[in-house]
Amino acid sequence: MTTELTVTRGRGAEPRPPRRADNDDSTSGKLSLRHRLANLDVKVSPYIYIAPFFILFAVVGLFPLLYTAYVSLFDWELGADEQPFVGIENYTTLLADSQFWNAMVNTLSIFVMSSVPQLVIAVMLAVLLNTALRARTGWRMGVLLPYVASLVALTIIFGDLFGPQYGLINDGLELFGLDRIDWQSERWWSHAAIATMVNWRWTGYNALIVLAAMQAIPRDVYEAAWVDGASKVRQFFSITLPLLRPTLIFVVVTSTIGGLQIFTEPKLFAPAGSSNGGATNQYQTVVLYMYQSGFQSFDLGYASAMAWVLFVVIIAIAGINFLLTRRLASSGEA
Repeated sequence: MTTELTVTRGRGAEPRPPRRADNDDSTSGKLSLRHRLANLDVKVSPYIYIAPFFILFAVVGLFPLLYTAYVSLFDWELGADEQPFVGIENYTTLLADSQFWNAMVNTLSIFVMSSVPQLVIAVMLAVLLNTALRARTGWRMGVLLPYVASLVALTIIFGDLFGPQYGLINDGLELFGLDRIDWQSERWWSHAAIATMVNWRWTGYNALIVLAAMQAIPRDVYEAAWVDGASKVRQFFSITLPLLRPTLIFVVVTSTIGGLQIFTEPKLFAPAGSSNGGATNQYQTVVLYMYQSGFQSFDLGYASAMAWVLFVVIIAIAGINFLLTRRLASSGEA
């Protein structure tokens, strides 16, 4: 027979409920209001904290985007008294403009020449920086120096290096018995020169992003693969590359957005800083042509239509790159 004992006093007794204070108004409407305010604070405060970003984005990002779409529907010349509505005429004229398509081909060519080797070299550089190097911090800081340096200064230096007459690149080619190259007048060579500037500036920056993601991969995964007999190459393609997929997608998308809006490098690559992109527009990009139309020819409506077409192209190519990168990075998981 079991007897239950209940301790009502002394050690072991259940604690008494707190005595209600004389001014306790927990049952009053004032406390309920306090609770409602607390709940409202929990629900609303996060939106208030992030609201300044979206307000700023709406002012300096969304509004110009929408206003550009509005301007593109008018024959909007800077300084004109009237801006007549022309509908989609600017777009139809743009799609029939051979100079625009020439600029688009130049932009895509420079983008491919810069982004593809840039991503490959960045991943290889990150692998090297992830090894047991001496003075690793110094090496990691060193690859970021081109990004820290002034873009204008770098472009001017590279413009001299690729100079057709006295450039060091041509001098180096002659040492190996090769012909000199006119880097500015020949279309594809000028694209290679501009792509080299872009790669020099952004490869180290992307390498550090990839390195950070690479160091976040758990070491026990590699140890388990090593116990199973996987080689370093197998580990890279089956572990490192798939786990880097989100970072690679980020790098590819940001590179696409920046690469298709390239402006400073081709602008300063021209000897006199012209917006023509060479005598025959051989390296004129879309943004350079847009700048020329809007701020030299003062045809803001046409330039706005060009901006929107470029925006759609960037979204489309960024989406394609996103899908390709996700597929390629996940192919080694099996």
